[in-house]
Amino acid sequence: MTRTVIVAGGTGGLGGAVTAELLAGGWRVVVPGRSEESLAALGANERLAPVLADLSDPAGAADVVALATSEESAPLHALVNLVGGFDSGKRVHETPVEDFERQLALNLRPLYLITQAAVPHLIANGGGAIVCTSSQTALKPFPGAAGYITSKAGVIAFADALAVEYAADHIRVNTILPGTIDTPTNRASRPNADTTHWTPPSRIAKAIHFLVDSDAITGAHIPV
Repeated sequence: MTRTVIVAGGTGGLGGAVTAELLAGGWRVVVPGRSEESLAALGANERLAPVLADLSDPAGAADVVALATSEESAPLHALVNLVGGFDSGKRVHETPVEDFERQLALNLRPLYLITQAAVPHLIANGGGAIVCTSSQTALKPFPGAAGYITSKAGVIAFADALAVEYAADHIRVNTILPGTIDTPTNRASRPNADTTHWTPPSRIAKAIHFLVDSDAITGAHIPV
């Protein structure tokens, strides 16, 4: 039986690699996007189900889950949360609270809403997997990014809460902690950086694929 996975953030630099990896693994992949152009860039595949949606809106999250649960032959069994964003610059005393709150909303609100919408269906289908995306900087902070670091630490805490709350429902929840991901956006923003130790999206995608398929791991924080 084909299974369905939602890849929230599947149109981004990492998301495209994750979508391709899971399609190659036989999953039906539902990918929300904010524009037709971003969805079209994913290409065509009979098991790819793109949908225009704003995951910061409860109605948008509900639309994505409705599509993900629309095929009885491919029940929803996994959710991969990649939505998020980065901002840095000034220290706390120089940063407006609105900038801080913007990072919390960007990195936590879509995560909460799409998870909230998907979980009842994972329970109904006998369980499944949720993968959340934090950052190694949540555990090893650097100056000038308190909002980002706090929000990514919140992702870990939220995932850990999910792992405990839904263990009896056979829902496994794990968090990946990437370092700097080697995407065109990151290269453009840091043209003089040493990219030797940056991680290709395809390598992270393989780790996510493993966590989605494996039934042996939950509550883990995995650096990739």
